[in-house]
Amino acid sequence: MTGGVPDKPTATDATRPPRALRYQHVYDLVVNMIEEQGLREGDQLPSTAELAEIAGVSVISVRRALDELTRSGKIVRHQGVGTFVAPQRLVSEPSRPGALLDTLTSPGGDVELTTELVSMVVGLPSAKHAAALGIDAGQPVWEISRLRRLGSAPKVLEKAVLPLQLVPSLDETRIADGGSLYGFLSERYALTDDFVEQVFEVDQPNSWEREHLQLSAKVNVVRIRGISVTAAGVAFDSFQQTYPAREFLFYVSGNSGPRLMESHDNGPWSVRPLGAPPSAGDD
Repeated sequence: MTGGVPDKPTATDATRPPRALRYQHVYDLVVNMIEEQGLREGDQLPSTAELAEIAGVSVISVRRALDELTRSGKIVRHQGVGTFVAPQRLVSEPSRPGALLDTLTSPGGDVELTTELVSMVVGLPSAKHAAALGIDAGQPVWEISRLRRLGSAPKVLEKAVLPLQLVPSLDETRIADGGSLYGFLSERYALTDDFVEQVFEVDQPNSWEREHLQLSAKVNVVRIRGISVTAAGVAFDSFQQTYPAREFLFYVSGNSGPRLMESHDNGPWSVRPLGAPPSAGDD
C-alpha cells in the first residue's frame, strides 16, 4: 500500500494502451480510483511516479492526465506536497424559481454566499434585451451587477436588467448590503418569477468576468442568460450569470414554456449608458 491507496498491478506490454491514448488511460484510472475506493475531498492520491508504474506509462503521460484532471476540477495539486481529491463542486439548479442563493446547494447543505454590489446603472438595452423583455430599445432599464463570494473566493458573477416602466426605483442601500433583489421586487412591485427560460453557454471568460472572478483566459466558464416571467406572462428580468465551469454541477428540471429566447441567442447582451452613442458592437 502506498499513500493510503491499495497497490495495483502494473500494466504489461500486452495490456499497455496505445501511445495516443495513454494519458486518457491514466485519467480514467484516477477517476476510477477515486470512485471505487470512496476517496473524499483532501485524500491524497499516488505520486506521479507511482501512477506511471501502476498504469505502465511514462511520467509525461501521467503529467498530461493530471493537467486534464486539474482542469476538470477532479483533483488539486500542491507543489512539493502531492496530489489530492478536489473539493466537491457546488450544485446549481438554475431552472428552480427564486433568488440565486435559493438555487445553490453543496454536499454539506445550504451554501452561504456573500453578495457584493459591483454596479447599478440606468441605460438603454441591446436589441436582444429589449426583445426578451418585450420593450422598445429606447426604453431605459436598470442594470445591476453583483458578485457572489464563498468566503473570500468569487463564485458567481451576475447581471440583472429590469425595465424602468416596471421597476421605477430600487433600494440601493438594501441591495448593496446583500439584500435580495428578487425579494425587493416581490415586496415592492409584486414581480415574482413563475417560470424562467434560459440558454446555457460554455465559453472562455471575457475581460469583465476574468477581472471579477479572478480567472485566467484559459479557464472555461458557464454563462447562463435568461428571462424571468410572472404568472401573468410579464417578462421583468433579463439576466446573465457566469460560473467558473469546473466548480459547479448544473441540475435542470422543468416544463416547457413560451420561447422568449433562441437557443443560439449568443450575440451582444449589453446595456448602453444613457447619453452614450451606439457602438459598433450594439445590436
